[in-house]
Amino acid sequence: MAVVVAAVVGGTVLPAAPAFAVHGAVPGDFNGDGYRDAVLPAPGANVSGKEAAGAVVVLYGSKSGLSAVHRKTITQNTAGVPGAAESNDRFGSATATADLNRDGYADLVVSTPYEDTPRGKDAGLVTVLWGGRNGLTTATDLPAPADYLERYGTDLAALSIGAGSRTQVAVAGSEGTLVFKGPFSRTGTFGSTAPDQNTASPASVALGDFDGDTVLDLALTTVGLGDLSGGEVYVDPATTVMRPKRGNGLITASGDVNGDGYADLVVGDPWDPQVAGVDGALGGRVLVYYGTAQGIAASTEPVQLTQDTAGVPGASEKDDDFGGALAVADLNRDGLADIVVGAPYETLSGRSRAGNVTVIPGRRTGALGTGAYSFSQDTAGVPGASETDDFFGTTVSVGDVDKDGRPELFVSAAGENDYTGAVWVFPGGASGPVAKGSRLFTAASVDLTQPSGTLLGGNGLLWLI
Repeated sequence: MAVVVAAVVGGTVLPAAPAFAVHGAVPGDFNGDGYRDAVLPAPGANVSGKEAAGAVVVLYGSKSGLSAVHRKTITQNTAGVPGAAESNDRFGSATATADLNRDGYADLVVSTPYEDTPRGKDAGLVTVLWGGRNGLTTATDLPAPADYLERYGTDLAALSIGAGSRTQVAVAGSEGTLVFKGPFSRTGTFGSTAPDQNTASPASVALGDFDGDTVLDLALTTVGLGDLSGGEVYVDPATTVMRPKRGNGLITASGDVNGDGYADLVVGDPWDPQVAGVDGALGGRVLVYYGTAQGIAASTEPVQLTQDTAGVPGASEKDDDFGGALAVADLNRDGLADIVVGAPYETLSGRSRAGNVTVIPGRRTGALGTGAYSFSQDTAGVPGASETDDFFGTTVSVGDVDKDGRPELFVSAAGENDYTGAVWVFPGGASGPVAKGSRLFTAASVDLTQPSGTLLGGNGLLWLI
């Protein structure tokens, strides 16, 4: 496997870090007060003098939304969290949310892919922070097999659609993917595991019921391959014939985009094609694989979306990296999942890699793209301004934090303020998120005061694209 990893982007040297983490957690109600709480990972945060030990900031939801004052910062030095803060552990590199033990409180799964363990240096650790009346106060590990030797926890996915094995956590790492199946308990027990070491070096994992049988399916993309514009795409690689799907990409997400009752697989493929017309698309693309009663067949032709797709704002341009971040959720409350796409390398008004985010509404019939809209720091009402190397759209997520039934959109920019990072919260509106009233949380605003490299909001795919 010829792995392609970039550390220098357009002449910009990114902060030293040899890997990536794709997903950030959606908001979850960790303390049971009826309001979902936002998760702002900061894998580059210094802790007690330990450089890039990593932290996760939880902003508690309320009727009036989020406040930097009402927060909790969690590190490996926090009481009850396994391990200890050490330099370059990068606690918070990937995060995921689900009510794993089904007690009515959301739980937070956090990876530390550079944790040194008895398995070796940078072997990695995955921790479950258990929700309860007082929030996230206790934690246990999801153990890796002895032969998972490198960077366990580069990406995470968690989903609960029912009791027992219908609640799962998927963990990606350099040695493959491990799926934990329920029932889970806050003492650290779980039902079973399903390892997959057939597909080495997964870049991204997702869970979804693509065939409607109420059994969760694993989807993943590998890291970029030398002869493709991205990695290969697989569904249930451990239990099916090892055949990649048509198309390729680097990041996965799931949701019912067309409202037929089957989860659909959405893949971001941000790289420009290796060979024009053979794979990939100029400026990046998103692929949609529709679920069916038979699942997603190897022969399925995905629907391709680019910035040249009718109805999608902007235009496909070299190195936009459209598809560099991805979330699938119902933003306009029509019962259909919408696709949120980050293009963190988009040039705006001559500012390279300023970044942009596009929302593509789900549709029961007709072509996807109609009604799409976008946000950047140049959008009226959005705090800040587009600057070179902001990377607005590094990560995206969706969740209703003020319980008004209108989900908020979260967008991070890892490069903001010398890579200390920032997260924007776009309030939910009658037909989707709006710029008016949007809020900006910087690292300094949540008391992470180091001068550079904090990466509030996470670093997404930046180390890979």
